[in-house]
Parts: sequence; C-alpha cells; structure tokens
Amino acid sequence: MTRRSALAFSADQSAGQALSALRHELAANQISGAALEARCLVEAVCGFDRARLVSQAHHPLGMAAPRLAALAARRLAGEPLARLLGAREFWGLAFSLSSTTLVPRPETETLVEVVLRHCEETRGRKHPWRLLDLGTGSGCIGISLLTELPRATLLGIDRSADALLTAKANAREHGVAGRASFVVGDWASPIRASFDLVAANPPYVATGEIARLAVEVRDHDPRLALDGGTDGLGSYRVIAKDLPRLLAEEGRVFLEIGAGQRDAVRALLEAFDLASFSYHTDLGAMVRVVAASRSR
Repeated sequence: MTRRSALAFSADQSAGQALSALRHELAANQISGAALEARCLVEAVCGFDRARLVSQAHHPLGMAAPRLAALAARRLAGEPLARLLGAREFWGLAFSLSSTTLVPRPETETLVEVVLRHCEETRGRKHPWRLLDLGTGSGCIGISLLTELPRATLLGIDRSADALLTAKANAREHGVAGRASFVVGDWASPIRASFDLVAANPPYVATGEIARLAVEVRDHDPRLALDGGTDGLGSYRVIAKDLPRLLAEEGRVFLEIGAGQRDAVRALLEAFDLASFSYHTDLGAMVRVVAASRSR
C-alpha cells in the first residue's frame, strides 16, 4: 500500500477540524478503523477524553498541532496506533508497552478465557492458583488472570529485562504487584518450582514468513517475539521439554498457536508424556489454544 505524505496541522485549527482531516487521510490510506484511530490520536495530543472531544471540538489545537502532525506521519508510515500511544487495551485493561514488548492481540484474549474456564470447572476462581507466564512481555496474560483470580500468584519470565520493567509497571497499575514476581530468563531455564497453570504465547511465525507480515507487525514488534525459527515451532520444542517438571500433579499448560500448528504442537507435547488435550478456537474460528496436562 502506498502511503500519502503527512498532514500539516496549524495551531488555530480546531480539534474537530483536525479530527475530520486525519480520519479522511487514514481512511484514504486504507487504515482500518480510521475513525477510531483518528479520535484516539486527537484525544492523546489534546489531553481530552471522548466526551470532552465532543464538547470541545471547537477548541484550537494550539501547541498540540506539531505533535499531532508527527504522530500522523508515523501512523501513515506504518507504525501501529498502540506504539504511538504507548499502550494497548487487553482484557478491558490498559497495558503500557515498550520497544521490547509485543503489542497484545485481541485473539490472545482467547488464552485468558480458556484458563479462566478451566479454573471455574475445577477448583474455582478463589483457589490459590500458582501461575507461570512464559515469555510474559507486557504481562498482559498473567496480569489479566490475576485480576480475575483473587488468590492466585504469578511468576512471569522473559529474556528481556526491559520487558519485565514494563510488566512490573503494569502489575502495579492494575493492583496485583503484591501477587506477581518477574524473573529474567530464557523460557523456563531458571525455574525450579511447579505450577498449577502454565500459559504462554510463544513466537510462532516461521522465519521465512516474517517478511510477509503487515508492516505494523514486521517493523514494529520485537523480532524475538515473532520469530519461531525455520518451522515456527522452535520455542514450543524448548517449552515442551520443561513441562514435566514445571507442571504440578494436576497442572495444565495452555499454549497459543498459529494457523495450522495444532497437530505439530500436540506431537511435541506428547513426546514428553502430556495428555488430555483440548483445542480452543478464537472469534475467527481458528484453533488458537492447545491445552494439555501431565499423563497420569
């Protein structure tokens, strides 16, 4: 897609006029959700919420004009809205981001839903669940679960110390820092404890497919969070071999997967004696989560 040149905004231009111009330009450049994205950007630079933007649409941009122009240029160049705002909503919560964290995807909420359903169908949400979040990134999976499981504790692990600073900040923001710990490590290598719940959204894009990803993903998400190796399954191999020691006696693992990876991921888990498989689809009817337990 060919991107147009950046818009120019003037200090005396009203917020409403800027919103209309930006919405038109984003739509002309085939950016889906142009109206929502334009509103979010104008609100961000003006310091408005939605209600105030409506009531103060006549308000001049003033000193916000150059910032809006800069953000518009970055968006038109392919930088995603979440990167521009520094945050993304997930599970109804706002998660701060950094350059070392993946932008949370709506389909990953399927993973949270499946874990919660398992909790409800077994020991209940008030059980003191021990949760391990592998490759925690922004912490969106583990922290979202803590907000729903009032007695659960979380250990989040990530190879990036910077990502863990972001996760810790998100845990504080959402009031669960007292039940969350974070450790730098390569998957589960430094972990010696066992857990009731192990959740992960590993990188699952085959190396050769990365160049074909949307520019918003390819050029702005961390490569380590995308690249799953030659066949997209490299991280699953590493995780699978550690699961027998990570899972408590009745523990269960929940893995997000990519398109067409269900059977391959199952085979990797079966090689390490996991059983009781279940598969869960996202809103697009694609199998998004594979769950399994230790064989008895």
